[in-house]
Amino acid sequence: MQSYLQNQKLQPIWKNYFCLMADSNLIYGHHPVAEAIRAGKAVEKVYFQQGIRGDMEKEFRHLTKEYGIPLQVVPREKLNKMTKGAHQGVVAYLALVEFQSLEDVLPFVFGQGETPLLVLLDGITDVRNFGAICRSAECSGAHAVVVPQSGSAPANEEAMKASAGALARIRVCRVRSMFSTVEMLQESGVQVVATALSERAAPVYEADLTLPTAILMGSEGEGVHPKLLKMADAVVRIPQATDFDSFNVSVATGIVLYEAMRQRLMMNDE
Repeated sequence: MQSYLQNQKLQPIWKNYFCLMADSNLIYGHHPVAEAIRAGKAVEKVYFQQGIRGDMEKEFRHLTKEYGIPLQVVPREKLNKMTKGAHQGVVAYLALVEFQSLEDVLPFVFGQGETPLLVLLDGITDVRNFGAICRSAECSGAHAVVVPQSGSAPANEEAMKASAGALARIRVCRVRSMFSTVEMLQESGVQVVATALSERAAPVYEADLTLPTAILMGSEGEGVHPKLLKMADAVVRIPQATDFDSFNVSVATGIVLYEAMRQRLMMNDE
C-alpha cells in the first residue's frame, strides 16, 4: 500500500482498490458471522434483525459483548438492502484494521523506553475526520488512537482514504468505556489532557505534553463529555485570532499533536 501512497500517478489504482474492499468486507449468515467473531477477525459492527428471538439472539448478544463488537438491531428491510444473499438475520462488516488492546499497547510503549502519546476520540463519528486524525497521529509520532466501542466512526474504506493510508499504520484501540479508559490511563501514570472552547481553559502551549499524555478530543457538536472533562488532569484550548466558530476537530487534533511533538523534540535537543 505504501507504494501507492508514494506515487501520486498510481492514485486511481489505489481508489479502485478500495472500491473492491468495499464489496469484500461484508459477511452475512448465522454461522459465517459467528465463526468470524470467534476466529478473532476484526469485525467492525454486527447488524442483527429485529424480531429474532431465542438461542440465535442470545448467541450474538453474548459474542458481541465478549469480543467488544458493536451490535445494532435493525429491521429486516435494512439487511435486505445491505446484501441480496441469504443473510439469515445477521450481517457484519469487517474492519480494514486489526483493533489492538490498549492494555497491551501501553506496557509495550513504556517497555520500549518511550513516552506514551495517545489520542482519545470521544464521539467522533465522521469518517473523514477520523481518517484525518489518524493521519496526523501517525505523522506526529502518536502511539495509538483510542475509540469507544459505540458512537465512533467506522474504520472503513472511506476512513482509510481520508487517512492517506495512515490508518493501516497507526495502532487503533477500541474500548468499551471511555470513562474506565481514562481512569486506567491515569492509574498507569498517563495524564489526560482534554480540549475545550472555554476561555477559562489554559492555552495548549502551557500544558506540559512531554509527560506521558493522552489527548482527549470531543465531537464538533457536543465537545468532550462533561464527565470526562471533570476527570481530565488538564483542560486546554487552542487560541484563535478571531471569534469565528472554531477549528475543525481533525485540524484541532493536528494542532495539539504538533505542539506535543514540538515540545518533545525541544526537550530531546537540550
